[in-house]
Amino acid sequence: MRAARTRAVLTALLLTGTLAVTGCGSGDDGPAPADKAKPEKPAEETDAGAPEKDAPEGVAPGEKAPDGAPATLQFAGSTVDGKSFKGKTLAGKPAVLWFWAPWCGTCKGQAAQTAKLADKYKGKVNFVGIAGLDKTEPIRGFVSSQKVGNFPHLNDQKGSVWKKFGIAQQSSYVMLDEKGKKVHAGAPTGPSELDKLVSGLAG
Repeated sequence: MRAARTRAVLTALLLTGTLAVTGCGSGDDGPAPADKAKPEKPAEETDAGAPEKDAPEGVAPGEKAPDGAPATLQFAGSTVDGKSFKGKTLAGKPAVLWFWAPWCGTCKGQAAQTAKLADKYKGKVNFVGIAGLDKTEPIRGFVSSQKVGNFPHLNDQKGSVWKKFGIAQQSSYVMLDEKGKKVHAGAPTGPSELDKLVSGLAG
């Protein structure tokens, strides 16, 4: 009798233990999906921000290469009268960039011819003066006194456009074709060479 009772008690204890183990397993299996669901929320938040990753880092959409402009035309500044200017507006036509300083004697000597060529090739060749190495008032004074106001002039006191084109001294000309490719850089030896260079740009 005692042996039978002992077996019955042992059997009952084994069954209870087995059910307890099974219950822990089912308890682990039950909460598991809930636990796995928690990490998915940050993943969804990350996915929601995915469109921002599509834009170039640190650059607003559409500003990396404005209107597909070539690298040479990706610059901006303010004109001597305070208007904003973007290099991309030069795209589609050849351009003459004239780098000058208001106290430069050579620049003064080239002013009249440069203005004349700007008038002669208006609509065919873009002309832009890029003034530096001085303050706003002398720069404005040069444009007025030398009568070169028939084309825009940038007030490039900080020299950002000068640096972009590797200009080390005034007076210098940089000439770009209609695709923005640099075809000439330097100081013409005289009026006839300048005229020839611009004539070649115009075609």
